[in-house]
Amino acid sequence: MANTVRIHHFPLSGHAHRALVFAKLAGIAHEAVFVDLAAGAHKSPEFLAMNPDGQVPVLEDGDVVVSDSNAILVYLARTYAPDWIPTDAVDEAAMQRWLTLAAGEIAFGSCAARLITVFGAPLDADFAAATATKALQKLERGLDGRDWLVGDRPTIADVAAYSYTAHAPEGNVSLDPYPNVRAWIARFEALDGFEPMPVTAAGLVA
Repeated sequence: MANTVRIHHFPLSGHAHRALVFAKLAGIAHEAVFVDLAAGAHKSPEFLAMNPDGQVPVLEDGDVVVSDSNAILVYLARTYAPDWIPTDAVDEAAMQRWLTLAAGEIAFGSCAARLITVFGAPLDADFAAATATKALQKLERGLDGRDWLVGDRPTIADVAAYSYTAHAPEGNVSLDPYPNVRAWIARFEALDGFEPMPVTAAGLVA
């Protein structure tokens, strides 16, 4: 009998959304396990045994436990949806570069900006906005004349970059100057199986 893939998540986490939306897009059977961050569930001994960093998402697949959203994307794709990873070495290297952007300038840019406005995180808003601009400019250039970040179909590079980019306006980061990015977001959201992350911006209901 096959293992049940379990994804421990919090609905307003863009990192957790990466893992969940990929499982849905790729048709990977899974169970979404809610982690009540407000109640401190991510600091419980049981959760810390899976991820000592006390962060979502965490993937359980039988005896395999994977934390870090990008690592989860790689694991799920390699194990269940290999067509989401390029087979060409040059394209795979390009994919890894976008995964690095997601873990770097997107995380310290639009993600951090959203943490400030939505969750009141004590971070530097000016630095976050400047870093978000750098990431968006790289995405805008990378999407010039193409539908997807790598190759001619979506890969986990697109999944990794999507959530916090699409929700950048919640952190007061405008997407107006980036038509390629906005068109890419629309294509991503039109994929079969896509489900959005809840919106928490001012004036909108989560």
